[in-house]
Amino acid sequence: MKHILASCFLMLSFNLYSQHISISISPDSTLDELFKQIENQTDYKFAFTEKIDTGNKYFKRSLKQDTIEVKQLLEQLNNELPFHFSLIGNNITVKQTGTGKKQQEHTLSGTVLDYNQQPLIGASIEVKGLSIYTSADEKGNFSLRLPSGNYTVVITFLGFKNRQQQVSLSKNTHINFNMEVDTQTLNEVVINQNNKAVDVKKPQMSMNSLSIEEIKQIPMAMGESDPLKALLTLPGVTNAGEASSGFNVRGGAADQNLILLDGAPIYSDSHMFGFFSVFNADAIKSLDLYKGGIPSKFGGRVSSVLDVKQQTGGLDSIGVNGGVGLISSRLTVKGPIQKGKSSFMVAGRSSYAHLFLKLANNKNSAMFYDINTRLNFDLSENNSLQFSGYFGNDVFDIGDSFSSIYGNTMQNLNWKHTFSQDLATNLSVFYSDYKFNLTIDSENFSWDSSINSYGFKYDWQHYLNDTFTLNYGIATTYYDFNPGTLKPDGESSSFNFQQLDKKYALEPSAYLDIEQKISDKINLRYGLRYSMFYRFGAQEINIYENNRPVVYNPVFDIYEHGTVTGSTFYGKGKKISGFDNFEPRAALSFAFNDDASVKASYNRMAQYLHILTNSQSPLPMNIWTPSGPFIKPQILDQFAIGYFRNFKNKTYSLETEAFYKKIKNRIDYVDGADLLGNNNLEQEILNGKARSYGLEVLVRKNTGRLTGWVAYTISRAEQKTIGQAPGEPGIANGDWYLSPYDKLHNLNVTGNYELNKKWSFSANFSLQSGKPVTYPDGYYQFNGINIPNYSERNANRLPAYHHLDVAATYTPKPYKKKGWQSYWVFSIYNLYNRQNAASMQFTTNDDTGLNEARRLSVFGFIPSVSYNFKF
Repeated sequence: MKHILASCFLMLSFNLYSQHISISISPDSTLDELFKQIENQTDYKFAFTEKIDTGNKYFKRSLKQDTIEVKQLLEQLNNELPFHFSLIGNNITVKQTGTGKKQQEHTLSGTVLDYNQQPLIGASIEVKGLSIYTSADEKGNFSLRLPSGNYTVVITFLGFKNRQQQVSLSKNTHINFNMEVDTQTLNEVVINQNNKAVDVKKPQMSMNSLSIEEIKQIPMAMGESDPLKALLTLPGVTNAGEASSGFNVRGGAADQNLILLDGAPIYSDSHMFGFFSVFNADAIKSLDLYKGGIPSKFGGRVSSVLDVKQQTGGLDSIGVNGGVGLISSRLTVKGPIQKGKSSFMVAGRSSYAHLFLKLANNKNSAMFYDINTRLNFDLSENNSLQFSGYFGNDVFDIGDSFSSIYGNTMQNLNWKHTFSQDLATNLSVFYSDYKFNLTIDSENFSWDSSINSYGFKYDWQHYLNDTFTLNYGIATTYYDFNPGTLKPDGESSSFNFQQLDKKYALEPSAYLDIEQKISDKINLRYGLRYSMFYRFGAQEINIYENNRPVVYNPVFDIYEHGTVTGSTFYGKGKKISGFDNFEPRAALSFAFNDDASVKASYNRMAQYLHILTNSQSPLPMNIWTPSGPFIKPQILDQFAIGYFRNFKNKTYSLETEAFYKKIKNRIDYVDGADLLGNNNLEQEILNGKARSYGLEVLVRKNTGRLTGWVAYTISRAEQKTIGQAPGEPGIANGDWYLSPYDKLHNLNVTGNYELNKKWSFSANFSLQSGKPVTYPDGYYQFNGINIPNYSERNANRLPAYHHLDVAATYTPKPYKKKGWQSYWVFSIYNLYNRQNAASMQFTTNDDTGLNEARRLSVFGFIPSVSYNFKF
């Protein structure tokens, strides 16, 4: 009988000892909460002395387990808390140990790569059994601090098999994780490479990302995948209309966007006056658009930052892909230079519509071409070198009237060095320019203008612990502006040589950016940027009466040039003017749970470069000009707050944001301004301010055969330019008036449906308010000629803009994974042939003598087909 009772007691004790429970503890939890969770799920009771304060918070990090043995849990608690837990019968005794058995922490780092040794950006890394997560950066790297012990690390990335690896951590350890493609879901990866569920815990907000796979699914005019046009499907992003260059973010101008290609600035974003962007979709890996909450490392523009990354070549084998379209083709080659050590990527693209014009005996010609390249060298375990380059040109030739060549050049050399698992640096030097040439054959002269920039950046990433990361660095950019050089061509030219004043400037900066995890619910990102700007000679600066380069004439109710009373010459390298600004940034996220959060952000930014134009959209001839004696830097303050949520296991996600931003020193031209070829632009402009505010909503379906998103924005963008003295009207009588970039309503619906492995279909519907314009509201006659009388600035609108685009993708051999692989894309832009107004022209009918308005449209119904391949 004794043996039977003993056996029953041992079995009961073993069952209690080995039973599994769930546990959820955060740094805000107390010992008492831990005890209650265990006692509610087991028959154990805790025994301890009154000296132990169970209301205190002893946990340094979160502990979440869906199922864990009591024995295993107590061993973990013994390692991390200043107590010793032991089982005695049905009791768990708790004894104070003073300092406890706290273990030494080590760094677990790694690199997540695909089968071509390419980094899997954004791959998810989880320490199984602990509430510890992180993601891979742009090089596929991650880093975690953990106590000594044995762990199971789980790596996940959509389209690849989950990878689990046991890690015994007794020192700093680095592991390469080579991921294996999941062939059962490979074809779906073409549709949904990256799960776009919102990260509710990161404080970053007002940022949208698009993978290249998503970009290629969106139907575009001429059948050419276009990364910049794809941005227009996101909330808060619009443009000036069809075939217009530039894009506008939250009511900002196109020159207020900082566009970076592998970290170097690009000054013009389009080919063929806006028909195509400068970014070849085959050469681009990803793009991130920051509309607000912009990290401290970015500066120099007040509207947005577009961060574009290029593809890298594989380290093991050569790969070729390309496409043939109706008016352009492209080819990309990438692979190893030295296997396992270095790689290259070269992509070229060219249009050939001009060849068809010549066959039709048409003297007009229009074409573009560009080349992208990236070289990567792994010099050692702690050192790598990258070179990025871009060169693109447009060539126009309109019969015997005029010809034009314009384009960008960019070169960037980048050295990355890892001092330790916790400290890494990124040093880069770059050159970037934009040049414009115009030749007027009928007048026998040519016009050249350019902006050249030389830059240096040194960034540091300092990982202190799981809850605190520092990013800091310095940068400087030197600018050389040529507003215009007029060159006569031959003796018959009626023009003399003229060189507008060249301008020179230096823009240094330093920043500190901090990411801090306060608790499981609260995360912060905050920092400060300090920027400076210096304008240098050689240049002669006018001195104006009363220091006013533009004055109001009340008799004629117009603004006129101010009276020049003298000038000051600044020699080469002499400082003309200088500015400096502190630019604080802050962002906060508060997570209600793993699926919902609220976020808020504030950022101040300064912009020292400007484009002066009285056109509604940027043209290739627009001239960049620096801040100086009469043009102050623009200063932005932006506030945003939003609610973010994932539904049904991240199948659906919701992002809503309300924003308000105001800008000081926003310049605008006076009525009748003459900007091009003007050596004294200060005589044509007034300083004012701008504001914009609105609500953005983005709803996404992230997984399944049908994926896509709906983006809606309601917003207002306005400017106010008062007179310089009492009684002056300024612009629009000194009242708020709509900016050229105001779009009250902006709706985009984008979807993709996979019918089967061979066929998939996509569509995009866009609807937005017409852009503000200034119409004549009457006319008067002078010597028998009708002279229009115009309304206040931007008091009218073009008709609403909308169109529906559709596309079908056909893959003949979807299961073929090696050798020649191909697919066809059939698309229709503007399916129902909407004649959207690019502008309205007001003329007098020669037959009737009546005034009439004519709508000018660019695109109608456009079918296209392209053949795409890789091997």
